[in-house]
Amino acid sequence: MAIDVVKRIVLFVLFSLAQGLVLNRIHLFGYATPMLYVYFVLLFPRNYPKWALLLWCFSMGLLIDTFSNTPGVASASLTFLGAVQPYFLMLFVPREAPENFSPSVFSLSFGKYFLYSFSLVLCYCLLFFALEAFSFFNWLHWLISSVASTALTLVLIWVLENFRDGRQTEIQI
Repeated sequence: MAIDVVKRIVLFVLFSLAQGLVLNRIHLFGYATPMLYVYFVLLFPRNYPKWALLLWCFSMGLLIDTFSNTPGVASASLTFLGAVQPYFLMLFVPREAPENFSPSVFSLSFGKYFLYSFSLVLCYCLLFFALEAFSFFNWLHWLISSVASTALTLVLIWVLENFRDGRQTEIQI
């Protein structure tokens, strides 16, 4: 249990620093911003206490808000994501899976994991950009920013997911 907390703290710090120091400065075509810290929420297992998940998400969002100068936007969006993550995970996890089931491409199939991560990242980006704009006056910009940021974030999540588990197939010569 203690090793799990240490791993989460290390991931918390790494994702926060990566977002604050590198990824916040990337704005592809003025629309797409990678939000890799959402991957932190996707990693929580099925039996994780909801209060702890919300606390982790709010803390991460508050730190990202501090780095990004977006007062309350990331913390509100990430807390919402932490509230809905267990319910989204239940949609994709097999019933016979163990209680400490941790979602990944290798524990779920590629299709299920893609739908799981796509739905959560899209929900996050839609809420984040809606709160940031605080109006739907320029709804096309909001929609393009949400979809482009979702796509860019999913590409980065896919890259990290391939490095996370050591069960990749080796090249046979």
